[in-house]
Amino acid sequence: MKAGIVGLPNVGKSTLFNCLSNAKAQSANFPFCTIEPNVGVVNVPDSRLVKLEELVNPERVLPATVEIVDIAGLVKGASKGEGLGNQFLGNIRETDAILHVLRCFDNDNVVHVDGRVDPVSDKETIDIELQLKDLETTEKKLDKVKRASRTGNKEAQKEEAILLKIKENLEKGISVRAISFTEDERDEFVKPLQFITDKPVMYICNVDEGSAATGNHYVEAVKEAVANENAEVLVLAVGTEADITELDTFEERQLFLEDLGLEEPGAAKLIRGAYSLLNLQTYFTAGEKEVRAWTIPIGATAPQAAGVIHTDFEKGFIRAEVIKYDDYAAYGSEAKVKEAGKLSVEGKEYIVKDGDVMHFRFNV
Repeated sequence: MKAGIVGLPNVGKSTLFNCLSNAKAQSANFPFCTIEPNVGVVNVPDSRLVKLEELVNPERVLPATVEIVDIAGLVKGASKGEGLGNQFLGNIRETDAILHVLRCFDNDNVVHVDGRVDPVSDKETIDIELQLKDLETTEKKLDKVKRASRTGNKEAQKEEAILLKIKENLEKGISVRAISFTEDERDEFVKPLQFITDKPVMYICNVDEGSAATGNHYVEAVKEAVANENAEVLVLAVGTEADITELDTFEERQLFLEDLGLEEPGAAKLIRGAYSLLNLQTYFTAGEKEVRAWTIPIGATAPQAAGVIHTDFEKGFIRAEVIKYDDYAAYGSEAKVKEAGKLSVEGKEYIVKDGDVMHFRFNV
């Protein structure tokens, strides 16, 4: 699953990407520093994995991961191909969620593509370009559907009504994710068109070091502007986070964070937030060879979860032996959990819960 970092040129996207992935993408004080998207695979911080490692003492530990893509900066006119518009929009269409970086700090030494700091205006600039691209997609589809609709095709008439609703909202500046649909309408007509503005979004307010813990007036303006979007807002001092990742020891990093009034790096919150934004959750396998976090969609069944390990596990699924993480942590071992009667045996209909420690029985 991919989350794409987007924003106007020069708002801190590549610095944030470096922070998250340690991939050292080029980062500089001029627009369009990033042209080809940089891709990094980022571990999802999870204290439960640390505890399981401590209890099981395995040969290796493998965390869950999220793919982060640093996409070229967008400018006005991108939907018509301005700047790196076509490339940007193609890259963003391939992602599953959007991490939208907004500049929320003053610094005369860092140029702003529009010559002023106004995160709400910056957000609107990108929203408009994405909405215009989705409007183009809608109108192309409408042209095809209208012909079938005129012949009396009921399904085409239903789709036409949905597309007209989308068109009307986009023309008002309302993104597809904010439009109300039934579940069936969304599954049948909306999702197949892969609208860019239908992707879940997190707004990352890039602030100065002094505002890392409390935010500032720019952040408040952003929160007010996105209040109706059902979107998450995260405050992050991206430059400071980059400095923290350069420190040699965990102790040094913790001292730096304490000085800022923070309990953990903002980057860790962001990665967990991206994971949640993608509607993902974690289950664990725990044995002497390996303790591992596996990524599955929320709502996955036990056979689907098994299939993430290997397709044969799903095809030949018999049952799953499940221990709740809290029980594993409390009793300290699988044997003691069994003694306490806390291990459950689940069938094909079981919906996996976040944090389940699982062992699968299968026959191929």
